[in-house]
Amino acid sequence: MTAVTVQDVVGALEAAYPPALAESWDQVGLICGDPADEVTKVAFALDCTQEVAEAAVATGAQLLVVHHPLLLRGVHSVAADTPKGKVIHTLLVGGCALFAAHTNADSARPGVSDELAELVGITPGRPIKPVALDAVDHWGVHVPPEAAPALKQALFAAGAGAIGNYRECAFSFEGTGEFTPVEGAHPTDGAVGTHFTADEIRVEFVAPARLRRRLVDTLRARHPYEEPAFDVVQMADTGDLERATGLGRIGELPEPMTLREFTQQVANALPETVWGVRAAGDPERMVQKVAVSSGAGDSFLEDVAALGVDVYVTSDLRHHPVDEHLRAGGPAVIDTAHWASEFPWTEQAAGIVAPLGVGTEILRIRTDPWTVSAHPE
Repeated sequence: MTAVTVQDVVGALEAAYPPALAESWDQVGLICGDPADEVTKVAFALDCTQEVAEAAVATGAQLLVVHHPLLLRGVHSVAADTPKGKVIHTLLVGGCALFAAHTNADSARPGVSDELAELVGITPGRPIKPVALDAVDHWGVHVPPEAAPALKQALFAAGAGAIGNYRECAFSFEGTGEFTPVEGAHPTDGAVGTHFTADEIRVEFVAPARLRRRLVDTLRARHPYEEPAFDVVQMADTGDLERATGLGRIGELPEPMTLREFTQQVANALPETVWGVRAAGDPERMVQKVAVSSGAGDSFLEDVAALGVDVYVTSDLRHHPVDEHLRAGGPAVIDTAHWASEFPWTEQAAGIVAPLGVGTEILRIRTDPWTVSAHPE
């Protein structure tokens, strides 16, 4: 049996959590380690603290998969006498690579917010903020009739014309092309200084926007004219919003319940923390339509208000944004510990890796920083 490598595991994780879904500021992927190293065991955690790194090595893992990138902000040294450097050295000396899937795992389907949605009792539907993984271009190309078949095949081979489970999709119609070559031109048909008309076909097709440069190069190389006539327009996203990738999820509880009851349901579903779970809004208000966003989510307060939800579950909420949100008539909010809203994702990630035939272990170290919660006696 062929040995499983770090790159094999990375490939499986990036297929599930495409790096293209990561926010522009994020740093995802393999952080340290040799992609060619063999892997027999993979460990999972939310954060790569020193304690987590030591536990990963102690458990015999050759790869540690985390959600939060260790080197998200720039560092100038990973010497062993610096905090992050010590973590890196602990892993490498122990033969353990490090990989992070962050906002790409948040936006993927399924992803971090899908796990949170299911835990709190809703079926995850549309994202709060949809993200297009692959924008689509609409092309129109004018070509002489005799050259159209070969040009279409070249463009199809370069990736154009795919719609769902159909390939080589195009629409063509006849017309008349006309032009006047001027000094410096080397026309395939016609002559410099003489207006020329001829039958042409307009071929229309769609293609992923990421292939635009490749298709332009193919078109120019295979079109018979010195200066081919074509246009490219990026299309609006017309995909199924309920299954779209993006940050956050919206869904409905099977039956309405009070905010007080739902807050307790959330607390019962998530990993326990000292902080616990708190809510803002009328405790007796009935809620059913729910928005969730794992991790820090106060940037979505306006979005969820516009989407007509009854309650929003997220983490790291602050006094003034929540106060202003409620005063403006926004939905109730439930504030969970950041770690608690995202740690359940480790089960999902382990399930992606397990079919490779490697061992998996979730490191259940609570990396939530809050350790004491007090109320008046």
